[in-house]
Amino acid sequence: PLVSSIFELVRGASSSPFLAYVNADILLLPDFVDVTRQVASQLQHFLLVGQRWDLDITSPIDFSAGWQARLAGNIRDKGKLHPLGGSDYFIFPRECFTRIPDFAIGRAGWDNWMIYEARRCGWRAVDATQSIHLVHQSHDYSHLPNGQPHYRLPETFENVRLAGGARTILTLRDCDARCEHGEVLAATLSWKKFWRDVELFPLLRLHSYPLAQMAYGLFHPVRAYRELRAWLRKRENPEHTFAG
Repeated sequence: PLVSSIFELVRGASSSPFLAYVNADILLLPDFVDVTRQVASQLQHFLLVGQRWDLDITSPIDFSAGWQARLAGNIRDKGKLHPLGGSDYFIFPRECFTRIPDFAIGRAGWDNWMIYEARRCGWRAVDATQSIHLVHQSHDYSHLPNGQPHYRLPETFENVRLAGGARTILTLRDCDARCEHGEVLAATLSWKKFWRDVELFPLLRLHSYPLAQMAYGLFHPVRAYRELRAWLRKRENPEHTFAG
């Protein structure tokens, strides 16, 4: 299954002014819809993304009265906020993301591209971690080939290629706005954020991938060297794929 097909089918089956993608192992709370309406009242074009709470759920959930409060209590007591690498949900107006590359679902890379595309198009990429609370039901990777994490599988490397290359793999750190208490604010400023924006300037503002590569090499010389070495090894032995 392809991400492009999923989005196309949903567009054909719905006339809603907003669309959302949510991974199947996610539990939503009512703030998912509430925050969307609040953000839509402030922005015309946007992408809502955010971190999830990882939680071990080993028995059926009781959805009787008060379930939201009970689940919120479990999040506080036992939940762990997931790193900023990607997002398990995307909310956006239906006029956005009308073209999606043929990404493989269940593999890495395409969720990062969503943040890149929003930034590239000039839409606000809003980190709603503080406003939208959702739960990821923790699991292992035994369902994948050889039990490998999804980011080490060949389809992930193809996703990165379709995204336009490794420089387009953005994370929640690269959002240019945040949502707190229903209000859209500018992303929190820090020196780390400032220099990251400088690094991304050639890619997002000048739309130049070669300049983005040069900026990456300037800011991350060791990583850039490793990528170059892996690329050269791949040219010498094209039957093997190396991660960047």
